[in-house]
Amino acid sequence: MKSGDLLLTLSDAELVGLVLDGDSAAFAQLVRRYEAPVRAVGLNILGNTDADAADDAAQEAFIKAYEKLARLRSPAAFGPWLLRIVARCALDATRRMSRAEKMENFACIPDPNNDGQLDSTKKELLAAVLKLPKAQRQVVMLRYFGDNNVRQVADICGRSVGTVTKQLSRAHERLRKMLKGYEL
Repeated sequence: MKSGDLLLTLSDAELVGLVLDGDSAAFAQLVRRYEAPVRAVGLNILGNTDADAADDAAQEAFIKAYEKLARLRSPAAFGPWLLRIVARCALDATRRMSRAEKMENFACIPDPNNDGQLDSTKKELLAAVLKLPKAQRQVVMLRYFGDNNVRQVADICGRSVGTVTKQLSRAHERLRKMLKGYEL
C-alpha cells in the first residue's frame, strides 16, 4: 500500500495498476480525483436540481468501474472511460424517470434574468429538447446544459467529434422546426 501523499502524485494509469494489484487506497484516490467531474456529468444529464439521482449515478458508476477495471484496455484513459460509464448510468436513470419528472427537474434551473418570458421560453425549449431522439437529446444536454465542449461530449459519449457535431446539427434543425413561431 502506498502512502496518501505518494498516491496524489501518481498518474491514473499507475493508480489503475495498483488497484489491479489489490491496493484499495489507490481506488479511493481515483474516486477522490474524479468525484466532482463524475457528479457534474450526472447532474448535467439528470437535471441540475436532482442531486440525489446524480449521486446515485455517480456511486453506480464507481462501482461498475471498480468491477470492470480489469477490462479497461488503456489505463491512461481511465477518466474518459469513467465519464462514459456515469453518462450511461445517468441516462439509464432518465429512462426510468417519467416525462413529468424530467420537466420538473429542468424547470427548476435558475433563471438569471428572473423574468416570466424567459422562464416560459426556457420551459418550451426544454420540452422540445426532451422530444428529440435519444442520441440527439444526449449530446444537446451534455453540450448546452452541461456546458461541455464538443470534444468533451464526444469523450463522454464514446463517439467521434464528427458524429457529435452531426448529431448537434441535426438536433438544431429539429429544434428549429419544433420551435418555429417562437421568439427565442
